[in-house]
Amino acid sequence: MMTTSSGGGPDQATADREIMVSRAISAPRELVFEAFTEVRHLSRWWGPEGFTTTTRFFEFRVGGVWDFVMHGPDGTDHQEWITWTEIAPPERIALEHGESRDDPNAFASVLTFEPAGEETRIVMRTVFPTKELRDEAVEKYNAVEGGEQTLSHLAAYVAGLASDETSDGAEG
Repeated sequence: MMTTSSGGGPDQATADREIMVSRAISAPRELVFEAFTEVRHLSRWWGPEGFTTTTRFFEFRVGGVWDFVMHGPDGTDHQEWITWTEIAPPERIALEHGESRDDPNAFASVLTFEPAGEETRIVMRTVFPTKELRDEAVEKYNAVEGGEQTLSHLAAYVAGLASDETSDGAEG
């Protein structure tokens, strides 16, 4: 769960409060970024295995909010709230994520979209307010596996979009 800072070395200030997951996705960076920033896409792939998402409000801009419910496979509804704190298309998104606007346990995430030849490497780095909250997310909510599953869903969804774009452009 150790991550690296932008300088390449471990970020010792937050290392015990971080989770980092990443994945290479077989699609151009602009398409991966679009799938992460438009609600018509997000609601189709967001969340770990067995979860679905219902959006109540979505505005993708700095200071904008995504207010949504994640429906768990066991029937439990999880109230979720994200506010976007930085948007640098198609390279980077920073956000705060909690159960509500004033959630004292909200965590910060930074997503980077790095070109890697024909692929895009997405890196999701999450920093919790405390080590205990990070540990609880890992142990009780399977945050690492959930993050990996969510990025896997993104990869599968974007592969379908890329395929659709290829077939739309082909002559019949």
